[in-house]
Amino acid sequence: MKLASKLPAFTAAGVLLALSLTGCGSAAQSAGVVTASAAVKTDDGLAINGESIADKATYEKAKTQTLSLYSGYTDSSESALVDAFTKDTGIKVNVVRLTPNKLSERVLSEQGAGKLSADVIRTSDYRIAKSMEDAKVWKAYDVPGASALKDVSVDGGQFTRMFNSVYTLGYNTQLVKEADAPKSWADAVGGKWQGKLGIVQGGSGGSTAALNRFMETKMGGDYFAKYAAQKPKIYDSLGAEATALARGEVAVGTVTISGTNISAVQDKAPVKFIVPEEGLVSYDYYLGMTGTATNVEAAKVFMNYNLSKQGQQVFAQIGEYPVRTDVAPPTIMGVTLPAVDSGKVYRMQNTDAVTYGKDDLTKWNQVFGYTK
Repeated sequence: MKLASKLPAFTAAGVLLALSLTGCGSAAQSAGVVTASAAVKTDDGLAINGESIADKATYEKAKTQTLSLYSGYTDSSESALVDAFTKDTGIKVNVVRLTPNKLSERVLSEQGAGKLSADVIRTSDYRIAKSMEDAKVWKAYDVPGASALKDVSVDGGQFTRMFNSVYTLGYNTQLVKEADAPKSWADAVGGKWQGKLGIVQGGSGGSTAALNRFMETKMGGDYFAKYAAQKPKIYDSLGAEATALARGEVAVGTVTISGTNISAVQDKAPVKFIVPEEGLVSYDYYLGMTGTATNVEAAKVFMNYNLSKQGQQVFAQIGEYPVRTDVAPPTIMGVTLPAVDSGKVYRMQNTDAVTYGKDDLTKWNQVFGYTK
């Protein structure tokens, strides 16, 4: 099986990106996709567009703190969210970025050694979030409004689902005309793209776990084999594959809509995504406060902001599905994504992640001939 050539260090999977992000520090990076305007009032706590984010005592303390965020979210997307947060709140954030599986290893190692320095952690994959709960990483926090939403507050606020990222197929517009681009997941494995396809290794996190389950249940038990027969290049992470697609190393590949949006709009990369006939694949992203948090007030403001209407609109503009029902599905690069209840958006259930995740990965590795 063809493995992807090694990419530069800034895109390779598992590379630690320790970033100090402020409202102006990477404004140029995020200005292209995030345009959600905010009316901010700070005379009696923090209110954004009329919605209370924090009381006065919490906000006054939070303003003096710098939040430590460990994140498994794609770097460019997390930067866009953090930039908007700092612009709206004035609170600075230090970000440590790793792929979800590598992030889990680091968190559990630091927790076991009594040296966990994160105030909040963002990760995909319910199994990863639960493993952190089992290791007593989380400090339960009831984000205002979370308990009223379906499948958002988990285990009494141990961690909170903030949005769903979206997996689909994308293509390089310099190599593929729109009329020739695949229209479905079935098209991708029809033989036309043999040797020109990309895919992320099946165990990178919640994204691939959801995609594996979708392929197994919605596309049939032989879909792995059909995809593998195309001799795709296998990448360690979504970021690495996105870079390869933009460079033309592959013509078509699995992508996130948010990553494609940022790449096309901000970096002017020649990439587009499709909405396949069989549907999109969504996967959960969770956020939680740690029991070792030292910047508790900033952590509360950050979590409240993520679930606020302003924060949810920021996620939608990045290209994610908000969990709040009063925020519309995203419209990205001129395409309005289908509603979550349209039958065109697959979301893996938590029970399926636990029951099938390991078996799906074992099969994926065997079929694709993948070894780390």
